[in-house]
Amino acid sequence: MSGTDAVDPAESLAGLLLWLFIGSGAVVLVGFFFPSFVGGALGGQTWLLLSLTFFGSGLGYLAALPYEGIKSNSRTSSLLRIRRGNIRALLSDVVFAHDPVVLGLPLLVFSAYFGLQVLAPPATTATVETLSSGILEGFGLPLLVIVLLAVGFCAALLFGPWGDIKLGGDDVDPTYTYPTYFALIFTAGIAAGIVFWGPAEALFHYQQPPPYFDVAPQSDAAIGAALVYALFHWGVSAWSAYAVIGIPIAYYVFERGAPLRVSSILTPFVGVDGLDSAWSRLVDTLAVFATIGGVATSIALVSQQFLAGVEFQWGVPPGGIGPILFVSGLAAVYVLSSVSGLHRGIRRIAGLTVVLFGLFALILLVVGPRPFVVDRGTDAAGAYLVHFLPISLYSGGSWVTNWTVWNWAWWFSWAPFAGTFLAALSRGRRIRTVVFTSVGATSAATGVWFLVFGGTSLSIQSSGRADVLAAIAERGGSEAVAGFPILSALPLGELLMFLFLALIVVFIVTSADTATLIVAILASQRGVAPSRGSIILWGGFQAAVALAVILLGGGETLQALAVLTGAPFAVLALLAMGGLVLALSREDRKGEHTSIVRLILRRLPNVQTHHDIDPPDRKQ
Repeated sequence: MSGTDAVDPAESLAGLLLWLFIGSGAVVLVGFFFPSFVGGALGGQTWLLLSLTFFGSGLGYLAALPYEGIKSNSRTSSLLRIRRGNIRALLSDVVFAHDPVVLGLPLLVFSAYFGLQVLAPPATTATVETLSSGILEGFGLPLLVIVLLAVGFCAALLFGPWGDIKLGGDDVDPTYTYPTYFALIFTAGIAAGIVFWGPAEALFHYQQPPPYFDVAPQSDAAIGAALVYALFHWGVSAWSAYAVIGIPIAYYVFERGAPLRVSSILTPFVGVDGLDSAWSRLVDTLAVFATIGGVATSIALVSQQFLAGVEFQWGVPPGGIGPILFVSGLAAVYVLSSVSGLHRGIRRIAGLTVVLFGLFALILLVVGPRPFVVDRGTDAAGAYLVHFLPISLYSGGSWVTNWTVWNWAWWFSWAPFAGTFLAALSRGRRIRTVVFTSVGATSAATGVWFLVFGGTSLSIQSSGRADVLAAIAERGGSEAVAGFPILSALPLGELLMFLFLALIVVFIVTSADTATLIVAILASQRGVAPSRGSIILWGGFQAAVALAVILLGGGETLQALAVLTGAPFAVLALLAMGGLVLALSREDRKGEHTSIVRLILRRLPNVQTHHDIDPPDRKQ
């Protein structure tokens, strides 16, 4: 055999693993759909677990192999030359275009997690809960401080002279109109959490009030306390977690030429040329894991909410096939949206989401208990401003750990993908505009939503028109059912129910399609744009993890693992803020930029001096 015909052993190993993966996957899928055909000892859920494990492990092992010789134009072994063009294109576009570490580690971790969840679920859950509670309790106060610093940092950028910096240069125009810019940021960052928790969070605080206010449960005073903390958990503090990651990325991408990835926040410390280091790859790998875990868990939660609504309204139980059909349909929509690109599918669905969001909130305000909502909402907004600083640093008791600290960790775990997406959209925008939109406008929208929906739920609960808390208790404490008895107690309840279910779908789609695109970017090799195959791979994997959560359980445990990634990203946010201050102070020594205070003063009319108040020593 000539040298040119020699087969690289790595290629043979890759081909063998590929066909073992395909064959084993086919067997376990047959076992899932036709368990009696292969023996009824293992149930369908176990077969599904095995198929997911082979899916993750097979691709993970292939990606982690230390070979670089297999390229799209290289000679492959006989094993790989079966369907040569298709297999070679698949390997080139989906596997070999990825960073092996960033692709392989998350897939292997998720596969191992679900394996442990089935083989030893109590031990796995107990271990994760112990780890989660220990980290959240121990890191609680530092996390509260970091979030408050993030708010102060965003305020400094908004009002200070650095806010005048235009990302990409003064001659660059924004890619999107401002309404589209806001819609993309808002819908990607909030996901269906706003629909999931909108009717429920204030009710939980009403039932068990925050200790800061020291009020009796389910009392009149508890209503105000519940609304204040709902605003607090979804307001400027939460959205600042995205901004302090996204703005540094945007600055280094458009001003320094750094790649669009989370690890670019390390640019001031390692330089653009140093972003290929192991630390940078670790940051991107952690970002992929946090994004997949967070988004997949959200898909599972809102799928359960949607199916609970269908059963509540129409009496149709989801059964075993319902979650599979729903998640598969969601996956098809958000994958198609991702593949179509940011300018088409993602942008259009985001616009539709904002329109439905505004329409639903308006109808709810009109037909709901409007005087109650307006009066209590106004009082809560004022109390939120008055108590903002003390509650930001209040760290007493397990309530704060279970709610506030958990929420901040959850927002920081989403910050890598939301911040990267924010950076990608912000070319041609001034830093001040980015802060105003990603923190101010978004928190205003969420604040209005929680005051309207939360106020409506509290009014209905406190007046006895519907016992929503009892309905939640009947579902084992699941928040998913909270919105449906509230809407059914209102005029136009069927219309509101339809819009609410539509909102559940479009909100999760707008986050899942964005997350799929960002993960495909982060997992790709440096300088390689993600292919359609890569986007489909990650979209399908998110759906597979969501289905595993629904069918195999362990959703809360997986969510806790995703939340734990918020702690390291909170520390990275500190580095990002410090690094951006250093970078901006070095490049703006001449004071070329203007603060918003000076801009306002310049626009004030000049006051002409009257001759009666001229200085006495002035010559006539």
